[in-house]
Amino acid sequence: MTANWPFHPGTKLPHLLTVRWLGQIGDGIFQSALASFVLFSPARQPSAVSAATAFAVVLLPYSFVGPYVGVFLDRFSRKRIVLISNLIRAADLVLIAVLIKSGATGIPLTFLVLVAFGINRLILTGLSAGLPLIVTSGELISANALAVTGGSIGVVIGGGVGIGIKKLFDAHLGSNGKSDYADAKVILIAAFCYMLSAMAARRFSRTEIGPAVHEVPPQIRGVRELQEGFRILKAHPDALRGIFATAIQRGGLTALTLMGLLLERNTFNPPSNPDAGLAGFAFALGIAGFGFGIGSFITPFFVGYFGRHRWIRTMLIIPGIFLIFFAFIPDEWLLMVTAFIIAACGQAVKVTNDALVQSQIADEYRGRAFAFYDIAVNVLIVLGAFVAALVLPTSGKSIALPLLTTLAFGATSLLLLRASKFFIARPI
Repeated sequence: MTANWPFHPGTKLPHLLTVRWLGQIGDGIFQSALASFVLFSPARQPSAVSAATAFAVVLLPYSFVGPYVGVFLDRFSRKRIVLISNLIRAADLVLIAVLIKSGATGIPLTFLVLVAFGINRLILTGLSAGLPLIVTSGELISANALAVTGGSIGVVIGGGVGIGIKKLFDAHLGSNGKSDYADAKVILIAAFCYMLSAMAARRFSRTEIGPAVHEVPPQIRGVRELQEGFRILKAHPDALRGIFATAIQRGGLTALTLMGLLLERNTFNPPSNPDAGLAGFAFALGIAGFGFGIGSFITPFFVGYFGRHRWIRTMLIIPGIFLIFFAFIPDEWLLMVTAFIIAACGQAVKVTNDALVQSQIADEYRGRAFAFYDIAVNVLIVLGAFVAALVLPTSGKSIALPLLTTLAFGATSLLLLRASKFFIARPI
């Protein structure tokens, strides 16, 4: 299938992109403030275990509510879910800002952060499930390239904006115990972005991004409904294999992100200067964000030439070349190059597989299919963080982690996605 540029006249894709991108800019602002408070505070020097624990705390619980998230997206108006969820997470961030202002790091803050991240996944899942209803099948890869990549770049931009605003607040307030206060103010700005996203969602009609009335299941059955979605995915094994491949790629990316965080925080910059570490890590994320953009930009064209399946396999192999060099030469410049390559290839995998799943799964099951997709990705992200915690020292220097990631990517491409199994019998 080839990509269509531009999209058909009258498409509501710009409305969906506005909702998604505003929210993900807010995500970047929020995450930058949270990272500053938890990982780059002068009073809190992170280790691999503490950083991995932070990833697990914010991601793993979604895997337990995911079955019900998928059912809700196939049962109730996705437009209303997205709108109300944005308002709820804006209110949640106000409470988080209050706690951070007081320097709180206990259970109440952890719970509210969990709520914020869980709601975020619900919104993104709903928008992904609704995307095929507002574009044609020939536009899916291009639409995903815009939606996913624009969102990822939005997170990076939001992170840069958040760091810049915090520096302004720090300069104005001084450094005498006011850093937490600056983080709280940045989080309030993120809450405002979520409110704008909610307002943008009002432009959809009630069922415009699904589900249609005739598709609504008669009752909510949670795990049983997720099992039904999994059964549908098993009938499309290339989509299911693509989901597992994407999850493995995201797990490896998470492990390497933790490695980069520790290198910038404790090795490439003095541990006593967390602001320099935060700036270095933010720059690496910016390079990765540029890689996200490039990966999505080239994907619609290369998919038309190579096909979806061969393109995904190739994008899992290429990063290994750079990871092997980085394993033995852990320099900061090579970190930036590797971050760009892995981000570009990873985004190519994600965009291509999103379109693969969207095109093959009927709308009445799509919410549950994407809920399973998110659960698989979240579990592998947590697993990647767990492996990083076992392998990485506090300095972040490790030969083993890049080599293990290379092995995982190569095995996924050559075994899980081997050509005899990873193919589609009919054109899309």
